Amino acid sequence: MIDASVQTPVRSQPILPLTTKLGPVHIAVTDRARALAIWQDVVGLDIVAEHENVLELGVGKKVLIVLETGANRPSVPRTIGLYHVAIHVPTRAALAQMAVRALQRRVQISPTDHLVSEAIYLWDLDGNGIEITFETPWRGHLGDPETGHYAITTEGKPHSGRDPIDLNGLLAELGEKPVLEARMIEGTRIGHVHVHVNDLEKAMTFYRDVIGFAGFLLIHSFGMGDVGLDYMPHTLAFNIWSGPNAVLPPAGAAGLRWFTIVVPDAQTLAGVKTRLEGAGAPVSAVEGGIETQDPFGNRLQVLVG
Repeated sequence: MIDASVQTPVRSQPILPLTTKLGPVHIAVTDRARALAIWQDVVGLDIVAEHENVLELGVGKKVLIVLETGANRPSVPRTIGLYHVAIHVPTRAALAQMAVRALQRRVQISPTDHLVSEAIYLWDLDGNGIEITFETPWRGHLGDPETGHYAITTEGKPHSGRDPIDLNGLLAELGEKPVLEARMIEGTRIGHVHVHVNDLEKAMTFYRDVIGFAGFLLIHSFGMGDVGLDYMPHTLAFNIWSGPNAVLPPAGAAGLRWFTIVVPDAQTLAGVKTRLEGAGAPVSAVEGGIETQDPFGNRLQVLVG
């Protein structure tokens, strides 16, 4: 149960069009084989393209994750950067398939029921966080601050949002004679990105008022906030779990390079650019759009697509 007194009112309508989505997430890793042992063999992404030290991974021809090999050390704990990237699957069976791939390879997973979604958390061998998510909005909704509950079922019952998933029930999605799949299925997408910051209010102002997402939650007791479009779960989340003095990791460490926000047209891009410049955020041109940083140094690109 969350104390409503530490929920800061942040709800707003999105400035960004509802057709805005997330594009590829770029992540540094130390070694190609170590990276593929998780991202390909467990997560189930295909190699879409490979050039020099860059691996483009995805489903079919759709790139979801771009890995840059050659980092000189694993990700550094308690720093600014990636908490996890969430890959959303279109069916519960696809979530079950991923669980099987992990269990077969003895990869540690943390299956968690958030009510509005079911998620399996894991890490690559450099410590980059990964979440595989199946969205279940028909089961309930996140609670309002006045209720004091994290989530409420469609029957009106409180839900912790952090219950463990019944793995036996999940694996039953595969039927009595399961055919195990080595790869993710069509319709898989980048659903949300969750980053470490060191100030919740500044993060909310940046991602809500400057980038233009809708404000959803800002819960100080939990040390987390999130923003999105017009539906749950969130599109971007941020936390202060690395501590108030967290700084960017040292150069060369594995971790987030940048994530991508894809907007539908040049007019929307221009609006984002204007708000960034008004807020004093760095802005530089990249192919198809612009690159900027949040107040903590997390890089992101806003592209037209």
